Amino acid sequence: MNQNQLAGRDGRFLRRYEYDDHWLVVADLPVDDDQVSVDVVGSTAIVVVDHGDRESETELELPGANGTATLNNGVLTIQVDK
Repeated sequence: MNQNQLAGRDGRFLRRYEYDDHWLVVADLPVDDDQVSVDVVGSTAIVVVDHGDRESETELELPGANGTATLNNGVLTIQVDK
């Protein structure tokens, strides 16, 4: 396993793990799951967070195309097969 870690401006972490047959991109989000929507288009994940009075959108470049996103307790996990 190979691991890369990036710190965001707000101190939250985005990690990328590389395994033999897939990558995992994991992000810690500071909101409830029902406030987040994720669309994966090619090798880009578009993450939209509803803060109530405003929305924020972030694009994450993935290490490959057509990832599968899941969200559990504020942790976004995107699996991309090699």
